[in-house]
Amino acid sequence: MTAIEPRPEAVPPQRTAPLVDLAARALGGAVLAANDESFAEKEHLIEPYPVTHHARTFGPKGQVYDGWETRRRREDGHDWAIVRLGVPGAISGVVVDTAFFTGNYPPNVSVDACRVDGHPALPDLLAADWRNLVPVTAAKGDDTNEYAVHSPERFTHVRLNLHPDGGVARLRVHGTPVPDPTLFADLPLDLAALVNGAAVTDASNAFYSNPIGAIMPGLATCQADGWETARRREPGHEWLDVRLAGRGTVRVAELDTSHLKHNAPGSASIDGFDGDAAFELLPRTPLQPDTLHRFPVADRRPATAVRLNIFPDGGIARLRLYGRLTDAALADLHHRFDA
Repeated sequence: MTAIEPRPEAVPPQRTAPLVDLAARALGGAVLAANDESFAEKEHLIEPYPVTHHARTFGPKGQVYDGWETRRRREDGHDWAIVRLGVPGAISGVVVDTAFFTGNYPPNVSVDACRVDGHPALPDLLAADWRNLVPVTAAKGDDTNEYAVHSPERFTHVRLNLHPDGGVARLRVHGTPVPDPTLFADLPLDLAALVNGAAVTDASNAFYSNPIGAIMPGLATCQADGWETARRREPGHEWLDVRLAGRGTVRVAELDTSHLKHNAPGSASIDGFDGDAAFELLPRTPLQPDTLHRFPVADRRPATAVRLNIFPDGGIARLRLYGRLTDAALADLHHRFDA
């Protein structure tokens, strides 16, 4: 296959990928334990939807809150909840959202993290070596409290501490995935998967949904669970840039338009990039609505990034690029994992 001559408009810009919520339920995150949840359940902490509230709505435990709320503490100590990250990784920031908690929010919070690989039980986590990421710091009520974290280490779990008690609506743990390379072995893997370390770095249009949906795990659950653009009214086409999990060769491209029945692209193509070299991974190919498409890729040149082009606009539920990392890329991943 003949290489495409690099064009300025075809080369993905070198942008920093937006940080993902490593604790997201859609990635496998879970609230494993809390010392107290007298007023509202701990599981609300990682719910994906915006916080809701209906004043003067009372249940058996009092005012109903969309969040986690502990009892009024009458003894020394503090309350805590342990969250398993759906994707272990390096943490760059934490958001403690106290939306609608006005007279019952914690005046101070802190966040710890630990690394326990495998599938630890709660006693293993309670006995783990916890590292403090956010020291005891003031929090505001009914507000989005953001705390920067500076640590390159790989963590698997976080512990949110309330000093001394109170309610938190949502916890977001932003960072960069660091997958376990021993699980890759010599098997093909999805080089475009967020859980494997890939990232969306740019998109021409993201009117209806966050482009990161295209590389999320699992099947799309509805039309909004993917990447969808506005209707294009000018010449040209829309595109999505993805940094791959590492430098590797793509063998099969999967373009899924599930749930997109009247807004699927008419066709799509994929450009591969290896440094400054651009080449065609998938020529422009017609797509069908609400269909999972699989296309073999003949070009065996390795790539570090791709651009998915859709003509002229529309939506993609999922993008999968199955292949193998190069030996050097796999060695680099081992280095990051063992650091």
